[in-house]
Amino acid sequence: MTDQPVFDYEGTLARSGPLSREQAAAALDHAGQLMTSADFLEAARLYQRVVGVDDPALTTAAMIGLGEAFHRMDDDAQALVEWDAAARLPENEHTYKAWRNVAAARVRAGDLRGALGAYREADRRAPREDKAEIASRMGWLAKELGDKGQSGRYFAKARGDVGPSFALGVIAVTVIVSLVVDLGGEQAKQLGELLALDKVQLANGQIWRLWTDTLVHAPLSVMPLHLAMNMYALWLAGPFVERLYGRAWFLAFYLAAAAGGSLASFAFGDAPFSVGASGAVFGLFGLLIAVQFVHRPILDRASRGFLGQLVALVILNFVIGLASGTTDNWAHAGGLVVGLWLGALFVPSLVPTMRSMWLRSGPTPGSTVPVFSPGVSMAIRISGVVALVAFCALLWSIGVAVWGPLG
Repeated sequence: MTDQPVFDYEGTLARSGPLSREQAAAALDHAGQLMTSADFLEAARLYQRVVGVDDPALTTAAMIGLGEAFHRMDDDAQALVEWDAAARLPENEHTYKAWRNVAAARVRAGDLRGALGAYREADRRAPREDKAEIASRMGWLAKELGDKGQSGRYFAKARGDVGPSFALGVIAVTVIVSLVVDLGGEQAKQLGELLALDKVQLANGQIWRLWTDTLVHAPLSVMPLHLAMNMYALWLAGPFVERLYGRAWFLAFYLAAAAGGSLASFAFGDAPFSVGASGAVFGLFGLLIAVQFVHRPILDRASRGFLGQLVALVILNFVIGLASGTTDNWAHAGGLVVGLWLGALFVPSLVPTMRSMWLRSGPTPGSTVPVFSPGVSMAIRISGVVALVAFCALLWSIGVAVWGPLG
């Protein structure tokens, strides 16, 4: 096509032979104008005339434009050839765009694995403001390819929620502290007494015990499965909550459920001491149950199956706890109530849901609009949190009446 007549830029652009950089830049500008006016064939001829100029950046830009012209003329196969060749030229300021075009073309061609590889190359060169969008695209591609773990990591990167799992970190700290307290010497035993839910000391102001009791478990010689079962349940539920809400929200929910479980035990439990993370774990179970029934997140089959088993699992654990006579069922109940409340109150932010907000009929048939504005929805959540704090304050006052100096 190089022997075809092309735009003569003020008489200086010859039909053959090498072009100066100034001529090539001028030709690229005019080719862009031709693209805007939908003269794709003439633009393609002009782009092709520039290809090969002694400047990798100008050649890359020309090949990107040529690929775009072929794409507009419905020749996606040739467009991909041009973009792929442009991406493999010596690195320059247009290489990033070339890789993005390659990725998009491979998606259209159904080559999802190739598209994912191209987006990875684009991500290496992307400006900061494009990083989240590319990570999100890679997340969807990984999900379509069946790699849920990789997909989750890409989506986490897209939302800025990168780094190690807080849930796994909580498990690691809990196991270490529990084993040190159980297997250590006298000082370790004293540490365990300082962390446990000592209700008399809690009534006297040692508030930290509302949360630190989750770090201590029954001795292995007495209840060998106490720590293992709690950590296994946390391993199942914790990363799931992170997937729905993110790491920071998982930690907030875990601490709220731990406090709720401890306060319920403080208010209604008979035993003066209590240890274990089961109240917080039941809170996570309650949160996931509420999410399933209230918000209905759109998840894969395995995840839906896990959520569908939670109600039966919670009931079974309550039955076992009642039969054992040694389980702090009030802690389980308190954590569960807090988790159910929070799960109903807060819509998962990191996955699509069937009902992320209440909907009503819109002005046209089949359309919907939110019943509540964002401001009203926020007010509802704030009111819900205030109500939860009031509930916890009530449990606190009951516990102080029972275990305090006047109890």
